[in-house]
Amino acid sequence: MNAFAPRTPHHRKADAHADALLRAELAELLPPPPVPELAPERDRELRHAVLRTALASGDGAGAHPPRERRSRGGLRLGWIAAPVAACAVVAGVAVLAPQEGPTGSPGRASAGQPAAPEAVRFLSGAALAAASAPAPDARPGGYVYVRSLVAHAGRDAAGGSAALPPAHQREVWLSVDGSRPGLLREAGAADTELGGEAPVYELDGPGATPRKTTLAAAAPSVMNPTHTFVATLPTDPDALLRLVRDQTRAGEGDADQRAFTAIGTLLAETWAPPKVTAALYGAAARIPGVTLLPSAKDAAGREGVAVARTAHGEQTQWIFDRATSAFLGERTVLTETTSAGSAGTVLGLSAVLAKASAPAPGVLPTGVSRLPKG
Repeated sequence: MNAFAPRTPHHRKADAHADALLRAELAELLPPPPVPELAPERDRELRHAVLRTALASGDGAGAHPPRERRSRGGLRLGWIAAPVAACAVVAGVAVLAPQEGPTGSPGRASAGQPAAPEAVRFLSGAALAAASAPAPDARPGGYVYVRSLVAHAGRDAAGGSAALPPAHQREVWLSVDGSRPGLLREAGAADTELGGEAPVYELDGPGATPRKTTLAAAAPSVMNPTHTFVATLPTDPDALLRLVRDQTRAGEGDADQRAFTAIGTLLAETWAPPKVTAALYGAAARIPGVTLLPSAKDAAGREGVAVARTAHGEQTQWIFDRATSAFLGERTVLTETTSAGSAGTVLGLSAVLAKASAPAPGVLPTGVSRLPKG
């Protein structure tokens, strides 16, 4: 029987030399592996993480709110867009960032898991109900009017847990084709024009006199929709989801959550044709990690069933009428303890109260009455 012979230093040196020769030969035959660059969305996540850390330690107490850059569409003024900035300090109150991760944890996401069967069944039923709804009567040259109640959680510049103020009324008038300025009207704030061309100054060369011009209007897209654009969206759920994923590729967070958030914005802030709305529900049913909650309330206190998705320690909920499957509003809740608060803290609420066509900004649609103040 042969005895086991231990490897001597001489043997190990010879083996290492042979391995080095083999690697050299392979390097001549194979091209060097590419060095991946940091993805833009990952770069932004890291930048936001640094800013959030500084704010949590008190370094951001003196920050000034960034001026919002609005395109013609002016859509991204809804409650779910308010926390997109990493953290804006306005009048001593900090608006929370949706990507603020849990303390000591990167956050849990429901990515990778197929949509729950009960969520798929509910969204399929909602799609059938939406497909038979009346078509929008918005016409070229007119405006789409959306009335809602919204509330955004915030905390003072010194930090502390988030506090959700009472929901306030929000009205928006958006040009059907995006060719004319719209209007945002919120309780307690001055009216804001949407989509007006912002003046900018350009230099034709070093030492030249600045020349006043305007920013070019952004092309309609999933992230900057007009009613005309939304009306042309695919009615096939698979094709629509591919389009949403493609046009939200540069966003933050995981791709599935970007798609889920974008679809939620389209449901809340646009007035889509019935078949497009049905396709939006069908596309959402194809997103991994989508679940169904038995009960949730919108900003108006209406109780319903919710379709939800969790990512980075937060859960985004779409609330539907239990009987009709009509979209009621949205809700964002912490699922893990963060510097903003404990699990269960509500970061945002909305309730869609009316969608209709209007002849001009500031003019209420026929049959829509002014809500009482306060």
